[in-house]
Amino acid sequence: MSNSIEELAGVKFLIVAGSNTTETHPVIALRMKRAVRNGAGLVVIDPRKIELTRFARRHLQLKIGTDIAVFNAMAHVIIKENLYNEEFVKNRTEGFDALARHVEMYTPEYAAEVSGLSAEEIVATAREYAAASPKAAVCYTVGITEHSCGTHNVQAIANLAMLCGNFGVPNSGVNPLRGQNNVQGVSDMGAIPTDLPGYQKLEKPEVRGKFEKAWGVTLPKRRGVTKITAIDQILRGKIKALYIMGENTVVSDPNASHVERALRTVDFLVVQDIFLTETAQLADVVLPAAAFAETEGTFSNSERRVQRVRKAVDPPGEARPDWQIFLELFRRLERPQSLASPSEIWDEIASLAPILSGVSYERLEKEGGLQWPCPTKDHPGTPYLHADEFSSGLPGYFAPVDHIPPAEEPDADFPMVLTTGRRRVTYHTGTQTSRASGFELLVPHEWAEINPHDAEVLGIEDGEVVRVSSRRGNVEVNAKVTDRSPRGAVFMSFAFPKLTRTNDLTNDAFDFITETPEFKACAVKIEKLGAPQPAAG
Repeated sequence: MSNSIEELAGVKFLIVAGSNTTETHPVIALRMKRAVRNGAGLVVIDPRKIELTRFARRHLQLKIGTDIAVFNAMAHVIIKENLYNEEFVKNRTEGFDALARHVEMYTPEYAAEVSGLSAEEIVATAREYAAASPKAAVCYTVGITEHSCGTHNVQAIANLAMLCGNFGVPNSGVNPLRGQNNVQGVSDMGAIPTDLPGYQKLEKPEVRGKFEKAWGVTLPKRRGVTKITAIDQILRGKIKALYIMGENTVVSDPNASHVERALRTVDFLVVQDIFLTETAQLADVVLPAAAFAETEGTFSNSERRVQRVRKAVDPPGEARPDWQIFLELFRRLERPQSLASPSEIWDEIASLAPILSGVSYERLEKEGGLQWPCPTKDHPGTPYLHADEFSSGLPGYFAPVDHIPPAEEPDADFPMVLTTGRRRVTYHTGTQTSRASGFELLVPHEWAEINPHDAEVLGIEDGEVVRVSSRRGNVEVNAKVTDRSPRGAVFMSFAFPKLTRTNDLTNDAFDFITETPEFKACAVKIEKLGAPQPAAG
């Protein structure tokens, strides 16, 4: 997040795009609701009706995969009507003229035709966003990024924020809400193919040299590969061993049958996890890990806040904290490390990553949490980024991007669109929530949310079993007839892999820059089967 969670309560105007915030980030959603109570305007941009739409001034229920056309049209209006922040654009950005020329074709009328919205609601949203600036914010999640054009979706949002000067000030910004606990922290620590800890680029010789000296190793000059590429390389025989930590890959990845085939093919598979997941059951070696309450360490949340995690209970059986497992592996590989505790590991990272240099366990104990960048021991942390200049030290660059339809669109054989996501109760793959007492009473099984109009055309009644099929596979699932799904679309989660492995359907097309899979759109057909499916358990 460019800004902080608490700042959301003080915005004047908030756009929530591709984020079912109340179900996936309920604490952050409370700040959004508080903003509305304080008089802020809220616009939800989402193909589905979600709880936040009840609080919204406007729900832009666009067609799946048409976000860029809408954001570009908003930029068109803001530029054409001279609503942009001329001082910010002049002093803090580059490429304005190119963007202005590019969005000329993205009239509200054109975007309306592409997205299924009305030109009037696009224009109204653009004007309100500009008028509230620089106290206007955008929050988004995987509904924006999990597309084959996900990077361009984000760039289109950043263009709007720069046009209106919504960077470097409180109660503002572009705020991606991270998908799971400590995803931010894992990224901070360098679990990205391009980066070493602190977002330092592996391909820079001076960065490699610093880490090579500290670690006593020779690092590769080329970036690593993403998970999507790794799966393909396994099937081509280029990767012989795979180490999966804390992820139920065979359930959470798209085109799950393809992924399972790769995991069964690889010569040696290690899984490190707290449960014997569907993925762990395929492993040659399972390393039992400790859960968050069974170890010491740190988490970093969506607002870049580093916080302490304190051990409450001992790990069960042979389970060990992740850091102990790694240190034991180092020892057995005859590369023993001198580190002996999470605090010592943190100190090493802080000594190598400038954005974290001022963070220490001692400060975290006293201050409760610090937001990076925190470069020195007396630095208070950074509630919002880009105050005087962008973090890169360079001007913000307007990136003209075009509307790109989903990689797989409906046709005569597969006339509907499947979009996937999460539910509050059955979080993510269900690895943890499915073990909670009472889970089966709240949500006993998966269901496919189908619009009443589509259900009537197909002769489907609420609760009946249907077969949902794509070009990659099919699943049988109970239908839930609801207007939360727009016409022509069906929504499912992926929390019931034993009965309904939703990701057997999804497309492994991906964003060509980040290689993020397109979970949010694939073509499917629905067939009526009949009697309700019995509940799990």
